[in-house]
Amino acid sequence: MTDREPTAEDLLRIAHATVASMPEQFRIYAQQVEIRVEDFIPLIWLELDEDAWDITGLYTGVPLTEKRPDDIPEGPDTVWLFRAPILDELTERPEVTLEELVAHVTVHEFAHHFGWSDDDIARIDEWWT
Repeated sequence: MTDREPTAEDLLRIAHATVASMPEQFRIYAQQVEIRVEDFIPLIWLELDEDAWDITGLYTGVPLTEKRPDDIPEGPDTVWLFRAPILDELTERPEVTLEELVAHVTVHEFAHHFGWSDDDIARIDEWWT
């Protein structure tokens, strides 16, 4: 990275690289999920006691473990990354790189899509070990 603030495109590039590095049995399904980067979570999605600065990512959709053949999708399964809170957390964790933090948030959100346990996450994301 340069001295400029990371852009949404930078985070998206890291997230796509994270998906590309997943084991094939997960990668083929993960590549079907849309990844979006916004500065913050939309306020309408916040619970009353939540702070937008605390939410670095979100999964919207139906987890694979709950999908049924007769489901009518309401929209694409999406992993959302929220740039401002990620960059804020990065300042609080000087030992962590942007690439590590974005990969961690990306894997965590895909965990919701796959229904992964913490052990499953740890096999892919060293952060959890």
